[in-house]
Amino acid sequence: MTERSEVMNQHRMTHAYDPVALSTALNAWRERPIEPFETGFTGTGATTAAELVDRKIRLRGGELTFPLMVIRESALSSNIATMAAWCADQRVELAPHGKTTMSPELIARQLEAGAWGMTAATIGQVRAYVDFGVRRVVLANQLVDPAGISWLARATTEDPDLTVIGYVDSREGVALLDRELTRHGATRRLPVLVELGLTGRRTGARSMEAAMAVAQAVANTSTLAVAGATGYEGVVGHGRTPEQLDAVAAFCRDIRTLGLRLRDEGLVDPAGELLLSAGGSTYFDVVARELVGEPATVVLRSGGYVTHDEGLYGPSTPLPTGGSPYELRAALEVWAYVLSRPEPGRALVGAGRRDLPFDVELPVVYRVVSPEGSERHAVGAVVSALNDQHAFIDLPRDAEVAVGDLVAFGISHPCTAFDKWRVIPVLDDDDRIVEIAHTLF
Repeated sequence: MTERSEVMNQHRMTHAYDPVALSTALNAWRERPIEPFETGFTGTGATTAAELVDRKIRLRGGELTFPLMVIRESALSSNIATMAAWCADQRVELAPHGKTTMSPELIARQLEAGAWGMTAATIGQVRAYVDFGVRRVVLANQLVDPAGISWLARATTEDPDLTVIGYVDSREGVALLDRELTRHGATRRLPVLVELGLTGRRTGARSMEAAMAVAQAVANTSTLAVAGATGYEGVVGHGRTPEQLDAVAAFCRDIRTLGLRLRDEGLVDPAGELLLSAGGSTYFDVVARELVGEPATVVLRSGGYVTHDEGLYGPSTPLPTGGSPYELRAALEVWAYVLSRPEPGRALVGAGRRDLPFDVELPVVYRVVSPEGSERHAVGAVVSALNDQHAFIDLPRDAEVAVGDLVAFGISHPCTAFDKWRVIPVLDDDDRIVEIAHTLF
């Protein structure tokens, strides 16, 4: 087998993760101190995640402080199992985009459920994954950071079981990667996917011929190897109108065409494995339909499915709640106290932009619970605005919502929910903490 064939087969032979390293890392996170200034934990007196779980602390048991984001265990487990089963049924691999949660505990669950690898957006995310045992990572972005390339050259040289698959979309980017990998003594070729894009949208070569020229530039280096073709169909939009679905399908067919041309023209080693990759959290069904069937490994990169949501993915997912046999359910809730009822039709709740995502849609009111635990009548309650620390709720003048009640919010866009929280309780259906999910950054 040639040197390039050996390199091109590396991503096929690599295991997704190191079970021993992952277990060691998770044990360290369980015993990591939880400082009392962490949002939600001022009143617990707990020192570690393991202690919180052992004490079976309840959401409304008087020890947790608010606002607080929580994850529902039943929905979380169901979503992970559902997506794994759906991918197996569709004959696609899953490399979930870890940027959604950046949580060692949740990423571990995805890997243990059979994920082919993990997807990262930055070299910092790649390093974080590697540090807790991930061994196959797709870096779904252009890498031009010299310091990051330096680390990658060292990491892949020192660890023969580590595979990082990069992106390229220009000859300039190829030249930069080649130069920096050479300068830092990389001893293994870096497999890369040639990214196809759409005019006026995100990264990616803007035509088939431009993409082929990028691939030829890769073939002319001694540090890179073409692994296949990729793109992000989510730039089309987030709706599922016939026009949007047709546009996504056409784009996916272009990715497939690019991959087959790369193989047929000898730019992907015939002894290697052709990768075709796409798939956010809105159109992964279209991706699977259009890419599966070729002699290639199809890798989806969906990440939002793991906790799902109410606003961005809820209306647009291919696997809606109540679907059969597959469904995804919203697993995230943010709880906060009613601080004030200054006007008959207004309540002010102590959770704002620092606690709730607002980049796509405002949160929705799930339920309102009195201090005694009874459900309040809150039909018609709507979040109309957020300040840094307050949510403005418009509600009927006769609503039974009172100061000191707890409000549970559903959220839109999980990625920008997780980046606001570092320590997140996972609750069973009796509101007891059964796990703590940490976020890395």
